[in-house]
Parts: sequence; C-alpha cells; structure tokens
Amino acid sequence: MIKLYYVPMTRAMRPRWLLEEMSVPYELVRLPRAHRERAEAGYRAIHPALRVPALTDGDVTMYESSAICMYLADRFVEKNMAPALAAPGRGVYYQWVAFALTSAEPPVYRAFLHSRILPAEKRVESEIDAAREEFNLSAQVLSAALHDQEYIVENRFTAADVIVGSICAWAGISGLLEDQPILSAYVSRLSQRPAFQTAHSD
Repeated sequence: MIKLYYVPMTRAMRPRWLLEEMSVPYELVRLPRAHRERAEAGYRAIHPALRVPALTDGDVTMYESSAICMYLADRFVEKNMAPALAAPGRGVYYQWVAFALTSAEPPVYRAFLHSRILPAEKRVESEIDAAREEFNLSAQVLSAALHDQEYIVENRFTAADVIVGSICAWAGISGLLEDQPILSAYVSRLSQRPAFQTAHSD
C-alpha cells in the first residue's frame, strides 16, 4: 500500500488531497514536526533532508510534493487526473505546475514568513509589500487563464489544480488575495471539494 509521510499544514497536504480525490487507498504516516524527532524515528532513510512529504509505493521512494502528485496522476492514469501524454493539454499541464512552483509560490512563502512564521520583532512589513507586488504578477497570469474556466487545465480538475490551488489557498492565508477576485473564487470552488476538506481537516 502507498504510504504518505505527513505533517499537517505543510506541502504534504497536496498529495493527500490528490489521493483523496482519486479514492486510492493509502496509509497516512504522521510525523513529528521537529526534525530531530524525525531523525530519531529513522525517517532520514526515507527523506535525507527530513522534510515532508515523502511517499513510498512498492519499490518507489520519493519526495517533493509536486513530483509526488505528478507521479500519482500517472500511476493511476484511469483516475484521469492529468491529460494524456499525447494530448495538447499535457504541455499546458506541465507549464502550470512549473509556473506555480517557480513564479507564484516564492512570494507567497515570503509573505507567510513575515506575517505568520517569524517572531513579531523580526517581521518586516516592506517584505510583505514586496511579496505582494511580486505575487500580483503571477496572479495576473493565473487570473487570465481562469477568467472563463473553472480549472486551470482543460477546464476540468487535474493534479495541476492541486498544486496551483494549494498555492493560491496559501496566498489567501498570507493576505495576498484581497484584490484577486478570480483567484479567490477559484480557491472557494476548490475548498468545497470533499477531498480538499479531508486533506485540510487537521
């Protein structure tokens, strides 16, 4: 059985969300938040950097949330969570996953860092402002793609929506969607999905 190594409120929610969407049986292996405790539990044999998520599936052991999601979409091709290899939408699917991770996510993390993670005395408001300005560029691109469709690829739910949608949801938590009605509506649609709710239930 697939094992997903997991800590709540981390990127590990992405593959959990996708597994729930696909109704694929899996074991959720809950790990402690502290890296030291993970190391003591032998987790370094699964992920050398002790981060989450990681996944094992028979002889496959892998990590990185986006890689896991794309692997699962292809592993269970009958679940139709990615365009077929020869379909025109396949390239667009890769495009949006890469765009979300390289363009949209970094400023979201930066804003989250200075609004939620760092102690108050180390937070810098100008860093949040700079992150918002940077994110707005990505938001314009995503909004243009979503203005006349509900989902990012082929106007149907795919693993790309797990990646893009989770980053947009994170942007909302970080206060970056206040002037982004299209992305706010996108996150609202996704958050109504039962699989999303299960993955975000703890």
